[in-house]
Amino acid sequence: MTVNLNEGDSTGTTGAAGGGPVDAAVKPSKATGRGALIVRRFLRNKLAVSGLIAIVLLYAAAFLAPLFSPWDYKEQDYSAFLQPPGGSHWFGTTQIGEDVFAQTMRGLQKSLTIGLLVALISTFVAAVVGSAAGYFGKWSDRTLMWIVDLLLVLPSFLIIAIISPSLRGENWLWFVLLLAAFNWMITARIVRGMTLTLKEREFVKAARFMGEKPWKIIGKHILPNMASLLIIDGTINVGSAVLAETGLSFFGLGVQPPDVSLGTLIRDGTRASLTFPWLFVFSGGLLVLAVLAVNFVGDGLRDALDPSSQKGRAKEKKKRRGKRDEAQEQPAGAEQATARKREDDDR
Repeated sequence: MTVNLNEGDSTGTTGAAGGGPVDAAVKPSKATGRGALIVRRFLRNKLAVSGLIAIVLLYAAAFLAPLFSPWDYKEQDYSAFLQPPGGSHWFGTTQIGEDVFAQTMRGLQKSLTIGLLVALISTFVAAVVGSAAGYFGKWSDRTLMWIVDLLLVLPSFLIIAIISPSLRGENWLWFVLLLAAFNWMITARIVRGMTLTLKEREFVKAARFMGEKPWKIIGKHILPNMASLLIIDGTINVGSAVLAETGLSFFGLGVQPPDVSLGTLIRDGTRASLTFPWLFVFSGGLLVLAVLAVNFVGDGLRDALDPSSQKGRAKEKKKRRGKRDEAQEQPAGAEQATARKREDDDR
């Protein structure tokens, strides 16, 4: 028995020709890459996006605003002492006629640059030391971890306070290296622990079996698998480095005159913060804004690179909401049970 099928007799064929479900199954949508997913998760976080915009605007203002200012941060106006904001002095003037706006932008530029450089150097050192200690093990691990433990025990603030006076008159990059030298140890320990786990994975064993050199394995297979940790740590280190530089400069141990930073401006403005607030409020406000923005970006990157942390917090909020609803429903249920009991008694 022979059955002849025409083009219109097959439902699947007709659906495919007309762009039906079969056609959609034949042409699957393009898979979304991991980078696109990370960007999408980050953009959903309004605080993180706001923080990133604030950081970009602060950097742009710090480097571009002095080009449009009528005054230089070293220049003095002998006809305007302690003048309030207005006129040609947008943020007012100091006791000796220096323009507060120009000095604030210069201080913001210096503090943000120091924070960024310290974060990059400390994160790089932590990645190298931690991965080397975890991968090579034995005497390398013991030696590097002994150095880490020693630096963790030493009071970093006192050491920087002792060394800083000898660096006066030198390039401020020495101060950056000094801050970075005491800002990488905890991250190095975390990287070491992750390296001990990753070096037992199959892809690392396969690379070792194929004869790849140890440092190539570390750079190609181990460090990329902890990139999310290093990115988040580097972002958070920017804020902590800015605060460290501000604190040391406040006590005269950081950036030295004639250069300025947010720490030196806050120190100079604190003495007259109540009588002449413009000497303090602009530098202090920008410091708070910069640190908050960096922290928001760090939180957003953590949620984007590690969705489980965001889901965990969402689950906790959902549980708390459920418990609160149950607590509100319990009195209503008790009242209903009491009413039913009264009705039964009446009957």
